[in-house]
Amino acid sequence: MKVLMVLTSHDQLGDTGLKTGFWLEEFAAPYYVFKDAGAEVVLASPAGGQPPLDPKSELPDFQTDMTHRFNNDAAAQQALANTVRLDTVSEKDFDTVFYPGGHGPLWDLAESKTSISLIEAFERAGKPIGFVCHAPGALRNVQAADGTPLIKGRRVTGFTNGEEAAVELTNVVPFLIEDEFQHLGGLYQKGPDWAPFIVEDGKLITGQNPASSEGVAKALVAQLT
Repeated sequence: MKVLMVLTSHDQLGDTGLKTGFWLEEFAAPYYVFKDAGAEVVLASPAGGQPPLDPKSELPDFQTDMTHRFNNDAAAQQALANTVRLDTVSEKDFDTVFYPGGHGPLWDLAESKTSISLIEAFERAGKPIGFVCHAPGALRNVQAADGTPLIKGRRVTGFTNGEEAAVELTNVVPFLIEDEFQHLGGLYQKGPDWAPFIVEDGKLITGQNPASSEGVAKALVAQLT
């Protein structure tokens, strides 16, 4: 089993002057789900190298067993510091792809032609694809084979309007996932704010928030084993 994890390279939180990036727990939990399942994991990002970490995700309130494990894992830290450039990877070399969230993907991965083409390649090949929290935003411009939005008529989730309001970024983000998915014709679903909520629609697996990251990764592994 070979897994591609795609992280953001975007570190600016709109024009607030604050930093963003990927969310630590949303990387660490799936990373270890994959590794513990015996998978080979390759990390990629648009710019390559060390992807930006959302500084808030390092705060004590957001630490878990998985983030502690990562912080004590020199090999994992080395892998993260040396992500390969996204334009050098091919769907043909992997069984599945997973996108961790954090706000960064709303800016770069949602608009990246490289990322869009990659997701479309996995989807056309019938391979499972997973996204959690803000990373489902990377599906915004992805199309099905017939040219319609990939998520049109499909059950999906992602960070809710309520959760975005709670972190006071409703007017900062380039788009709200809940609103955008409904606009695109997606069958958007959600659970209670901050509770684990995972949606499987065939090979498309999405998770609502950080608490859903481990569940999305486990669902991907289950589809492959």
